[in-house]
Amino acid sequence: MVQLIMPKMGESVAEATILKWLKKEGDKIEADEPVLEIATDKVDSEVPSPAAGVLSKRLFEEGQVVKVGEVIAMIAAEGESTQTSAPVSQPPATAPAPVPAVPVANGKSNAVPVSHEPLSKTSSSGRFYSPLVRNIAKQEGLSMSELETIAGSGMNNRVTKSDILHHLEQRGQGGTSIAAPVAKPASAPAAAPAASVAPAVSVGGSFEIIEMDRMRKLIADHMVMSKQTSPHVTSYVEADVTNIVKWRDKVKSAFEKREREKITFTPIFIEAVCQAIKDFPMVNVSVDGSRIIKKNFINIGMATALPSGNLIVPVIKNADHLSLTGITKAVNDLANRARNNKLKPEEIQDGTFTLTNVGSFGNVMGTPIINQPQVAILAVGAIRKKPAVIETPEGDTIGIRHMMFLSLSYDHRVVDGSLGGSFLRRIADYLEKFDVNRNF
Repeated sequence: MVQLIMPKMGESVAEATILKWLKKEGDKIEADEPVLEIATDKVDSEVPSPAAGVLSKRLFEEGQVVKVGEVIAMIAAEGESTQTSAPVSQPPATAPAPVPAVPVANGKSNAVPVSHEPLSKTSSSGRFYSPLVRNIAKQEGLSMSELETIAGSGMNNRVTKSDILHHLEQRGQGGTSIAAPVAKPASAPAAAPAASVAPAVSVGGSFEIIEMDRMRKLIADHMVMSKQTSPHVTSYVEADVTNIVKWRDKVKSAFEKREREKITFTPIFIEAVCQAIKDFPMVNVSVDGSRIIKKNFINIGMATALPSGNLIVPVIKNADHLSLTGITKAVNDLANRARNNKLKPEEIQDGTFTLTNVGSFGNVMGTPIINQPQVAILAVGAIRKKPAVIETPEGDTIGIRHMMFLSLSYDHRVVDGSLGGSFLRRIADYLEKFDVNRNF
């Protein structure tokens, strides 16, 4: 009997929701054949079978949330009995919490009638709706016709939890709901003091309460954990990237015509980072207790903003083995699929260094938070024209140059100022020495 395990879906992701079983109990399965579809708030994915056989037992139902590493099904080998001697107890399905009527600023209730219209998992248009989405729709009184109007960001335009919650938020902007406090029984024992208590926030009719979505909660926890884990230090340099700007202006039309890809500055920055990591390999490490784990591969994560406002970091594996054209294609592909929720789980794992482009928001510099378990992250700022001193054999002159700030946050447990500062300066050197006559 082979166990089918809920796979790890990326750093900071501890659980996933079962969207759809693709196989029934008793169905034959080939090795690597998809058995079910699962989803986190980062990616939707299929779980393949680790071996050929027969699906003996499904331990969870559609719509249930399963922790990473849990057994989700049993697969019997060909000829093996499908009856397990000690069946794993299946946790009962958790019914969705009812939507309470809560007071709002104008004294009215925001309760909505529960829809009694049957919601099929597949609409007339052929779009699949997960049990979680259908439960929310039923509780909120959404009809199938209204569900069909919601733009889906999941696999095959599937409506995700975030999509339907965003739709409900837009639909209900007429009033702001304030949850009533739960009274504490007089006989209740005093609770142990919390490690840290957030200050109380007074709210009224002029406030809007926005619940964090699950992905935002994961990001928040990951950022707090990073700050608690690593003593952050940030160093800065300013680089003259005039040669890069001139080269890109010169080749971008020909590059797009030949490669059918647009070339941005990001691939050039990644190329320089890879070169600097080879010069300073102790930046490409992670920390395990009192041990330093040195990576002999360079996987560059690129922080990507999503339409929802959340952040995801797809990873370019072995980026130092790619040409500038290869990096460009990887950057464009990953960024496009990230924004359309099409990334595979392995494409957001195993990064060894992260680059974030705060210049894309018009910022000149930033102090990024390290993406654990890495030990450094680079932020590149906006490229701006500035007067600068130009050194020539005939003497110094003043000219208009394209300048950019780079900031490196690093883990001071293992990266000292000398290493961090020298590494950052080396990146700037590679950018400044960029060959304006190079081919692509």
